[in-house]
Amino acid sequence: MKKSKAKLVDVANRAGVSVTTASQVMRGVGRISSSTKDKVLQAASDLSYIPNSNAVSMRSGGSKEIGLVIHQIANPFNAEVISGVSDKLESEGFLLSILDARDDVSRQQKHLTAFIRSGRAGLLWVPALGTDMKVSDLLRTHNTPTVTFLRSNGFHEFDHLGIANSSGTQAATKHLLAMGHRNIAYLGGTQMTEVRIARIEGYVGAMKEAGNKEIIIWDCEDNKLAGLEAMLKLRKEHPEVTAVVCNGDMVALGAMLGLDRLGLKAGKDMSIVGFDDIQDAISSTPALTTLSICPYKLGERLAKILLDRIHNPDSPVTSYSVSTELVVRGSTSPPV
Repeated sequence: MKKSKAKLVDVANRAGVSVTTASQVMRGVGRISSSTKDKVLQAASDLSYIPNSNAVSMRSGGSKEIGLVIHQIANPFNAEVISGVSDKLESEGFLLSILDARDDVSRQQKHLTAFIRSGRAGLLWVPALGTDMKVSDLLRTHNTPTVTFLRSNGFHEFDHLGIANSSGTQAATKHLLAMGHRNIAYLGGTQMTEVRIARIEGYVGAMKEAGNKEIIIWDCEDNKLAGLEAMLKLRKEHPEVTAVVCNGDMVALGAMLGLDRLGLKAGKDMSIVGFDDIQDAISSTPALTTLSICPYKLGERLAKILLDRIHNPDSPVTSYSVSTELVVRGSTSPPV
């Protein structure tokens, strides 16, 4: 159910000041005492009030700008998703604005507030780990069409597009087990987001089903350099490992570089499986076996879900889970 959007007069009444005073506080002008400012700002926070510079445009449906709050925009997976989102939105006459929250809750709050204040027509959002559930009140109060992406983080009142993470890593692990690997590690990621939790569950489930007792989960940041360094440490501490399932393609590509630095070769001395199927996966040497989700097409689908919400605001909330496809290439082979 949509909440009634607070107006400046509501803030003024709650704070016990005039509308003029409330307006000055919100605009940061005028000579207002600290105690009065505090009362007005607290009232605005309680009511989820944010000044909207494009209020008239939003009410008339005239806004054509979409906001995207994502994390680690430099990751090629995100870049390919953004490309698909942008192309789809532009084909429908919308423009995309992108902000990188870097999985920081306070940074994310600033980005969301900025998007609401500037009157975006809708929001595509990867919720940061630990996001306060009150954010949903803010978005609903301002009637911002919203689609969560990759992580729902419990915000089930919004449309969502995710990935079948557990079944994907389960398939990858079973692929390695079928080749004869028994000492298999999970490599990549540091925070226990719902995405990583599900991917680890898929790996662990397949290992336990096969009767493998040794579960190795090796943390590292989701980038190529971290993957390289993690592989060097993993080989030193667990030389028995013959295969790894990676949290993402960038970790996998870095791990392959790590093997090369040790004078070893992926697909010969160790098998490596990625997750995403970014463009670099097929052009690596050897080409990377990975769980394909076609990031560009994923972006197009994400944009379409938001456009459907904008055009049909009262339609039922939807939640989609995109299946992965194991694409076998040169980075996996039976153990030596």
